Amino acid sequence: MDEHRLRELIACVKDGRFTRRSFVRAMAAVGLGAPMAGSLLGAAGVATAQPREAELTPTRRGGGGTLRILMWDAPTLLHPHFGRGLRDFTVQRIFYEPLAAAAPDGTLVPVLAEDIPSRKANTLAKDGQWVTWRLKRNVVWHDGAPFTADDVIFNWEFALDPATAAGTRASYEDITRIDRLDQYTIKVIFKKPQPYWASAFTGGGLLPRHIFQSVKGTGAREAIGMIPAVGTGPYRLTEFRPGDLIRAELHKGYHVPNRPFFDRLDIKCGGDAVGAARAVLQTGEYDFAHYVLIEEEVLRRIEQGGKGRVMTIPSSAVSFIQCNQTDPWREVDGERSSLKAPHPLLTDQSVRNALSLTVDRTSIQEHLVGRTGQITANFLNAPDRFRSHNSTWEFSIEKANDVLEQAGYLRGPDGVRAKDGRRLRLLFQAAANSTVQKIQTVIKQGAARAGIEMEVKAIPASVFFSSDVSNVDTNVRFHADLQTYTVFTGLDPQLFMAQFASWEVPTKENGWNGRNIARWRNADFDRLWRKAENEMDPAKRAALFIKMNDMVVQSAVVIPVTWRNVVHAAANSLAGIEPNSWDSIFGRIAYWYRLG
Repeated sequence: MDEHRLRELIACVKDGRFTRRSFVRAMAAVGLGAPMAGSLLGAAGVATAQPREAELTPTRRGGGGTLRILMWDAPTLLHPHFGRGLRDFTVQRIFYEPLAAAAPDGTLVPVLAEDIPSRKANTLAKDGQWVTWRLKRNVVWHDGAPFTADDVIFNWEFALDPATAAGTRASYEDITRIDRLDQYTIKVIFKKPQPYWASAFTGGGLLPRHIFQSVKGTGAREAIGMIPAVGTGPYRLTEFRPGDLIRAELHKGYHVPNRPFFDRLDIKCGGDAVGAARAVLQTGEYDFAHYVLIEEEVLRRIEQGGKGRVMTIPSSAVSFIQCNQTDPWREVDGERSSLKAPHPLLTDQSVRNALSLTVDRTSIQEHLVGRTGQITANFLNAPDRFRSHNSTWEFSIEKANDVLEQAGYLRGPDGVRAKDGRRLRLLFQAAANSTVQKIQTVIKQGAARAGIEMEVKAIPASVFFSSDVSNVDTNVRFHADLQTYTVFTGLDPQLFMAQFASWEVPTKENGWNGRNIARWRNADFDRLWRKAENEMDPAKRAALFIKMNDMVVQSAVVIPVTWRNVVHAAANSLAGIEPNSWDSIFGRIAYWYRLG
């Protein structure tokens, strides 16, 4: 599609002759995903799409009784700056809200902002180096205090303070200053032009300044759990027992008229995914089960119960095997998995290549993952324009044996290979889940056929993904040779791919707060990542991320297995749920309602 035709289509959307949805589909046909299509329309001054309204048009707030939810992968904290993993990000959005969030088509929609900044309104610089946010008025926190520009600025200060060690720091560190133009307007000035100016204040929620100001910095982590969640969301927290339950009641001062529908939330945490699915699909005891990670055969049987439906939502997530580049068994200066101690086996690419060849992805997808994912050779799979077409995968035990043989790893009497007296024996850890443990078993069996001995370890998910960096069993501390889990990218992959940047390695010195959990360092990758930070041409920038993906996949420092869908179970009577690949499923919980 040439520039003339593209401008013609945009003009048709502007004057109503062509719908936004049709435009997005036309762009998809030529390889440009929904986020890019939305960006093109936004740059041309076409109004941002609003979230699709639910069918119910209520005349009053509440009246819907209690909404009963199950989260088997139990949240352990409700904090927008410290959450780890899908469970924490998902549930904090019930209580905390951002200035804007992503709609299903990948465009931004306002939440606490009055509108989305644009060049047409003179609230966005052409190069993205500054952006003006106009805030909604008459928004109040759960304790009745007003939401103002001071709260937004505080979240930048909170995340940027090194002593806070916030997990969101990377989203805010390119901001050089924020000018408070008035009580409801701020101007964000960045250090340099921003290819993706919306990384700050969107997606995750915002904290109230008047409550969290006293614990900014060194006291921030200690205060987790001591200060209850106080946000602007549709529900106000009444009780939270980490890993057990969450109770909330509707926020009477919620800024959306006549929302939410339900009076109360009762979220039961813990248990297992199978039990959660059964409680919705078979017995009808609960209305919604979050992220039912179950092997396909079991899920098919459960959904025959007829009380509910399975919701399959495409996502940006990838499940993968991570190869530790440091030695988890050697302690240096009080630190295991230290950069000062390279891994004795997994720094050898021939070992990593052989491991990739032993992964039977087809069996994993067909018998275990089912509708929850598809095989992928890429680490970065979404948005569409960033997905590489250069990567391939292969399952071949014969080739794996050849690779190891040529690298000098010879079989011993027990069938396990060794080189220079060091046996190919690896510890493979993951969060405890029946499906994940079966995936580990498939991988272990394939590795054994190539002469690699593997021990599998299951760690409770509440521990494995804990924000408590002093816990040595977290995935960040990585006291194992291999581990598997799932990660999600956002509309822009800059932060997502930062997990391979050399300066992002978690260490004792930085409180194990870095994103590069594999501890892989490569100067060429670092240069590509830095270049993408400043590249304003969307096509050239996408090409940089494709190169980054190809580099980490070809190095086999991570071994992609499946590109995941998120699967939930919902009661037949529950309506108004908006499937969204880019935001928490609870991001629009205020619009859920019960039929009849």
